[in-house]
This record gives sequence, C-alpha cells and structure tokens, in this order.
Amino acid sequence: MPRPLTRNRPPLTLAVPALLAVAFLLMPLVGILARTEWGDLGTHLTTPGVTQALKLSLLVSFWALGLSLVLGVPLAWLLARVEFPGKALVRCLVLLPMVLPPTVGGVALLLGFGRRGLLGPWLENTFGIVLPFHTSGAVVAATFVAMPFLVISLEGALGGLRPGFEETAASLGASPVRVFLTVTLPMVAPGLVAGAALTWARALGEFGATITFAGNLPGTTQTLPLQVYLLLQESPEAATSLSLLLLAIAMAVLAGLRGRWTTGAAVRVREQPADSGEGDEGVTASPRPTVKTAASQERERWALHADVSGHNELTLDAAPGTTIAVVGPNGAGKTTLLRALLGLTPRAHARLRLGDRDVTGLPPHRRGVAWVPQEGALFPHLNALGNTAYGLRAQGVRRAEARREAQAWLDRLGVGHLAHRKPAQLSGGQAQRVALARALAARPRLLLLDEPLAALDQTTRAHVRHTLRRHLDGFGGVCLIVTHDPVEAVSLADRVLVLDEGRTLQDAPPADVTRHPRSPWVARMLGRNAWPGTADADGSLALAGAGRLVVADPLEAGARALAVIAPEAVSVHRERPEGSPRNVWPGTVREITAAGSRLRVLIASREAPDLIAEITPQAALDLALADGSEVWTSVKATEVSVVAL
Repeated sequence: MPRPLTRNRPPLTLAVPALLAVAFLLMPLVGILARTEWGDLGTHLTTPGVTQALKLSLLVSFWALGLSLVLGVPLAWLLARVEFPGKALVRCLVLLPMVLPPTVGGVALLLGFGRRGLLGPWLENTFGIVLPFHTSGAVVAATFVAMPFLVISLEGALGGLRPGFEETAASLGASPVRVFLTVTLPMVAPGLVAGAALTWARALGEFGATITFAGNLPGTTQTLPLQVYLLLQESPEAATSLSLLLLAIAMAVLAGLRGRWTTGAAVRVREQPADSGEGDEGVTASPRPTVKTAASQERERWALHADVSGHNELTLDAAPGTTIAVVGPNGAGKTTLLRALLGLTPRAHARLRLGDRDVTGLPPHRRGVAWVPQEGALFPHLNALGNTAYGLRAQGVRRAEARREAQAWLDRLGVGHLAHRKPAQLSGGQAQRVALARALAARPRLLLLDEPLAALDQTTRAHVRHTLRRHLDGFGGVCLIVTHDPVEAVSLADRVLVLDEGRTLQDAPPADVTRHPRSPWVARMLGRNAWPGTADADGSLALAGAGRLVVADPLEAGARALAVIAPEAVSVHRERPEGSPRNVWPGTVREITAAGSRLRVLIASREAPDLIAEITPQAALDLALADGSEVWTSVKATEVSVVAL
C-alpha cells in the first residue's frame, strides 16, 4: 500500500530559501562558537575590566528595566484600553526606537537631554542632574531602546484580555487601581514577564545609543557591549569570549520565554465545558448559615428608578425584591440597558436611583450594582473562595470576615465544597453558581444577570434555575435577567420587559405576556405563530406578508395588530377540510422537528405566512407527513388572539 503524502511537506520553491535563511542566521553564531578559545575562556571573562563592565551592565540593565516598568506598563494600558486623539502617533513613537539607528537615537537623546539640549539645561540648573557621560545617561539610553519591547508585549497581552473581567471587578466595588493591580496585572502576567525579559536582554546588549549619549568611560558608562568593541582592537580572542557570554545570556532569556511565556501575549482562559451536570446532581444548597453582615444586608430594601436615554429610551421602576426578565431580539438593546445601569457604555446614559440614593454621577465601582456577564467572568487566578470574597475585600471588609461570608454564600448555593478549586476546575453549572455567589456576596442594591444559564445543558440549567429562584426571593434589591429562554422568563421573573430597538414594547407580568404578546419575536419565543397585519372594515386582518386572516374579535379598520396562533390550534389535513374553519390555506411541509412528546411541523404557503402546527406522532403517521408533502392547514377564527399594536 503506498505511503500517503504528508500534507505539511513544503514546496521546494519555499523550502530552499527558508533553509538558506536559517543558515544565514545560524552562521554568525557558529562562527562565535568555532572561534572561541575555550581554554582561555575563564581568563578572558575574569579580567578586571570585564568584571567591572559586567557589573555595570547588570546595574544599567536592571535600572533600565525598572524605569521601563514604571513608564511602560501605564503606557501599554493606555494604548490597549483608552481611545484618544493621536493614539496612532503615540504608538509610532513607541515603535520608533526599534527601527531608528542606535547612534541616531543617541544623537536625539543628546539634543533632548544633553547639557545643550532642550531639557538638559533645566535638569542641571533645577536638580543638578547631568545625564551625558554618566551612569544615569547609560540607563536613559538603554531605557530608550529597550522599553518598546515591554510596551508592545504588554499591550498585546492586554488586547487579548476580555474587558468583561475588569468590568465585572468594577461592578463588585473595586476601584480602577485595584482592578488593575488585582485582576489586570495577574491575568496578563505571562505577557508582562515576556516583555520584561526581552527589555532586560535588550538593555544589557545596548551599544550605539549608549556610546553616543553617555560615552565610553571605564567604570561609569563602559558596559559589556562597549568592552567588546574595545577588545576587538586590542584582543580579538577576548572579544570573542565576551561575545559568547552575551550570546549565552540572550539564548537563556529566549529559552526561558519558550512555551507559555511566549504565548502570554494572548491571555488564555479555559472555556467552561458543555456541562453534563456532573458535580451538580444530588447537590442541594446547605441550610442558610447565620452571617451577621449578610443578614443585616438582607433586611435592607432598595427600589429602582431609572431613566435611560441614548441608544435606549425607556423608564424603569421596580419595587424591592422584584425580578425583571429582559427579552427581545438580537440588537434590541438588552445588554446596552445593563451596561447603561452599570455606567459602562457611552451608547446610553441612565439616571439611576437605588432606594433613596441617586447614583447617576458615581463611577461603576461605587454604584452598588453587581453584574454577572454571560460567560461568568470568574477570575482565573483566584479560586472559588477568592472570587466570591473579591467584592467584599474591594469594599474594605477584612480578609477573615470576607472569606467567612464568601464561604457562607458558596454553601448556600451548594458549591461550598469547591471553595479551593480554580475556575478551570469547575463545571459550567458550578462556575455559574460561584459567579452568582460572588455577585450576591458583594451586597449589591441592583443585580444584573446577562443570560446566566445560556451555556448550560437542560439538566444543569434546571438545577441552577431552581437555586437562583430560591435565593432571588430573599434579595432586597431589584434583579434584571437578560434571557432568550421563555421558561426562565416565566419561572424566574415577576415582570417581563420586552425591548425592541431600545424601546419598551411591553412591560407586564409573565402570564400577561404569555397570553397577549405584543411582539412577533416574543410570540415566537413562546412557541406561538405571530402574524402582524392591519384590520380591514370587514373585520378580517390583512397580513403584512400575504393573505388574510378572519378573526373572532375584529378591531377598528386601519388598526395595526398582531395575530397570535398557538401551534396546537392549527389543524393539518391531506385534503381541503370541510366544515366550520374560516381560515384555510394550502401549503407544503418544510420541516418536522420533535418537541417533547409531540411534533412541530413547519408549513409554507403562497397564501399565508409560514405556519407552525403541533401534532402527535400518530397523526403525522396517519397523514404520512414528510418534507415536501402537500397539505392543507386550517385555523378557527376563535383560536386567533389579536393584540392591538
């Protein structure tokens, strides 16, 4: 049997130049190894001049690294997180030292910070600082050429970090500085370490800018690269040995960056697996422990009043303890509403009052609004207990007390035994419970849940939904839940807020929305057929797509309306039906799907919009239904609910 060709085998036209490129890069290194006098290596590296230059190089490179961290980390954050005029120019300035000839960089430093430069005289006269021909000048030169490596690496890491982690931390009460120190930096640590290592290695090997700006003074500015330059004229063998030392240091840095450090520019957070419910089955919430701080918080009650403007235009009022399901099609403004209440979006602005406190002018971390995004956004560097205690610690609660209360909330939601697991070790259902415990433990006045159960399978979703319902009953504030699941909307919410293009289309109890949906999208979400149209003088409804519909309760002529037909009210026939139905259309079966113990049949017709009928499997068998079957459908006028729009 012939051996299959390897798909990764490169064409010769690419392989040959690539091998030549490798040889071209490798040859100088081989030259150093081949020309090194290994027997005299120790002697060359221990001469007083070399040891002095080595100590100075280490001093300069570590000072340059420290200065790069102080200046470069905030600059990288600014470039990654803030939009401002001239951002492209600033990024070009960061990259400039990497493409600028080092000697030109030295000249530029002289003209900027030298004794006759723009800033040099002021530094000397005001602070007595003279940079040229001084060790501090060597530090400045090394920082100038090396800092871009840190900024670029860290900016890439910050760009790969989902803003949801930082926004969630802010919603738990953490100030911007605390968010940066406790969430942002730990999560971008690989990128930061990689950038710091590259910055140090580049500073250690800097030559051109140093000799031009700081000179070549033994013990003051004569670093290892400058020592190599001098030894090439006096002792080439010693210069080769010293070059080997610098080569070994560079290779050691690159070896240390191999693997997870070099991939640190894009922060990887393990996605939660599709949860099978393992670890949640049979786990019930523990009896509610007595925690003084939590109990006192639960006795407080906070009503909600919000006037939202911008992309969303609506007014929202809710009594304490109310849970509102926010539904609507994609782009309706559901997530924008939540972010406006958090103060996290320029698209919409919310004048927000919680209880007797107006929080409109407060930053997100001081509003008392906790947010659970769809993905949970558990901090991957903290375990479940640390995640849950985060909001309390951000609000100044002492560590021991915060951990006790966090453990109590984890116990209440049935995941207390997982307190020391990291998020990557939790199933989807467990992670959602921890995310909910973290939000509730932060003592919010307003709780926002953005599709908290969307990533879970049906079994786990039922467990988490039951737990959530039980704990929302005791919540003293208002809770908004964005969902696309009608079961969640009906079982969790006291009210359903239907949004369309940022406006309120319907705000009513779940039963009213179920019986009289005012949106085609909501009706379809509830499994109903929804046909918009206009009432005629004869009492029928002229449908927006095609056809007419006879209804039992006619509206005033010209009124816009939505006709809602339950799938079980649609009859399917092989022949045109005789008798009382006043709405009869021919059609073609386009799709048959299972819905529990029944079948849902999608039927297309030229005389009416697409229609979904729900029938038993036995009826489908008796009718011999299949994709493409020609059928007749009928609906009694009394089975049509008409909602004026």
